[in-house]
Amino acid sequence: MAEGERQPPPESSEETPPATQNFIIPKKEIHTVPDMGKWKRSQAYADYIGFILTLNEGVKGKKLSLEYTASEEAENLVATVVPTHLAAAVPEVAVYLRESVGNSTRIDYGTGHEAAFAAFLCCLCKIGVLRVDDQIAIVFKVFNRYLEVMRKLQKTYRMEPAGSQGVWGLDDFQFLPFIWGSSQLIDHPYLEPRHFVDEKAVNENHKDYMFLECILFITEMKTGPFAEHSNQLWNISAVPSWSKVNQGLIRMYKAECLEKFPVIQHFKFGSLLPIHPVTSS
Repeated sequence: MAEGERQPPPESSEETPPATQNFIIPKKEIHTVPDMGKWKRSQAYADYIGFILTLNEGVKGKKLSLEYTASEEAENLVATVVPTHLAAAVPEVAVYLRESVGNSTRIDYGTGHEAAFAAFLCCLCKIGVLRVDDQIAIVFKVFNRYLEVMRKLQKTYRMEPAGSQGVWGLDDFQFLPFIWGSSQLIDHPYLEPRHFVDEKAVNENHKDYMFLECILFITEMKTGPFAEHSNQLWNISAVPSWSKVNQGLIRMYKAECLEKFPVIQHFKFGSLLPIHPVTSS
C-alpha cells in the first residue's frame, strides 16, 4: 500500500458514543456475491481497515518484548470486561468476541475468525474503552495474547483451517500478525526479509518480532522443506525490504480476505460497524 493510500483512524475511535446510541445485536448482511459491493462501500469496511492500518503504523519498528502500557481504562476492561456505564454495548460487542475463536461444530478456524477479534478490538476503541493511544498495547499485549490462545487451541484440537488455500495461501490460520509483524521490522538494522527462512535468525529473534513468531509456529506444525509447505512466504522472503513486504501484505489482505465472499459472508454488522455506506466527514 502506497504512503498516500493510508487511511486515518476512524474519528469515533477516540470518543465515547453518545448515551442515546442504540446498540444492536450484529447480524449477517452479506448473503450473495453481489452483496460484497455493500461491504466494500460500508462504514464497517472503512472503520475496520482504518483500524488495521492505524495499528500497523503504531507498531512500526517496535519490539514485542519491550514494555508498553495501556490506559487505566483499558486495564479496567481486563478486570471487568466493559465498564458499567457502557453495559448497553456489551451484547453487541460480545458477538465479535464469540465469533473469534473458531467454529465449535466444524472445529475450524481461519482469517474470518481472526477478523472478528480485530473487529472486537475496533469496537472497544469506538466505545472509548480502548484508545488510539493504546495501539501498541492492543497489538502486543491483547492481540498477541489472543494468538497464543489460538495456537494452543490449534495444537490441542488440531483445528481445521477455515478457507485455507493450501500451499498457495499465506498461512493456514492467521494473516494480521504477518502485516503488523512486517511493520515491526521496517528499518531493522540487520534483519532482512531473507532472514525469516533462516532457522538461526528465527530462533534468536522470535520473542521480539511477531512475524518471526509466526514462522516459528509454522515450522513447529509442518514438516518438509519450507519452500514446499509455505510457498507464498518463501516467495516473500525474496522481497528486498520490509516496507515492501508490509505494503504487499496489506494489498494481499484486502484481496484475499476482505474481498472474498466465503470470508465476509460470516461477518456481522451492528451499530458500531454498520453496513450502511461510508459517510464523508
